[in-house]
Amino acid sequence: MEELFTSAVLVGIFWATLRIATPLLLAALGELVCESSGILNLSLEGTMTMGAFAGFYVANETGSILAGLVAAGLGGAFLSLIMALMTVTAKVNQVVAGLALNILGLGLAFFWYRSIYEAEGSIDIPTVETMEAPWEFFPIPWLTILAFVMVPVVWVFLYRTKYGLELRSIGHNPEACDMRGVGIISRQYVAVVFGGVMAGLAGSFLSLGSTGLFFPDIISGRGWIALAIVIFGNWRATWVLVGSLLFGFLEASQLALQASDVDLPYQLLLALPFVLTIVALVFNRSRSNVPLSLTIPYHRGER
Repeated sequence: MEELFTSAVLVGIFWATLRIATPLLLAALGELVCESSGILNLSLEGTMTMGAFAGFYVANETGSILAGLVAAGLGGAFLSLIMALMTVTAKVNQVVAGLALNILGLGLAFFWYRSIYEAEGSIDIPTVETMEAPWEFFPIPWLTILAFVMVPVVWVFLYRTKYGLELRSIGHNPEACDMRGVGIISRQYVAVVFGGVMAGLAGSFLSLGSTGLFFPDIISGRGWIALAIVIFGNWRATWVLVGSLLFGFLEASQLALQASDVDLPYQLLLALPFVLTIVALVFNRSRSNVPLSLTIPYHRGER
């Protein structure tokens, strides 16, 4: 057990925490902005998968990670635009729409992957050294830097700008915003698409930064974890950061425990981050700042 407390292991856990937290933080921040407008997007898993595939495919074809990142953001925006059309314009039940698009994103990504490469399994994209744009700044991937920079950006936007205040007001009381002439539909569209772009970038981090591969289960539930982190963070950007780092640390720690041959069932170690996340959500339920109109479609003059 003392092997876990060597400097090399602790440093390894630190860097692993940052890398594991990066896609969760990106997706959760995007979902935070989306939910602040009153729209619950449950399609994060499918959107991240779409972003992972789009980034993988474009990077593999062009040899440019930068092009892959742009494609990943556009892939996430494409799926989230459909979400906005269904929930904001057509007023479809947000839970049903999100689950349906989740399946669509997963299915499309796998279908295109098999159709293009016509083989089971995975293939490598070009190595980082052959890419036009450097992937890392020292040992830190650029998307990790972006994720942490976006925390104060999102906080300032939501709590220190007029547009952010209007967006949060829509999430709590759309009728009052409508009476003041605030464009509810346009703001919700922008919020949902922004969330999709962030989820697409989160997915591309896994296919371009962590593995250099794409496979159908590459997201492995991280979209659902990002949704839970928004709840754990009580719809606050700073606490979303804390939740992402907490899960990243727990995941990195259980990997280190497995590597150190601790005499515990590995299934228990794998489940530890998820169990502790559930415990944190239970204890956090009493101080919820959930937007009051979340999941409730706004019909002018009907409420």
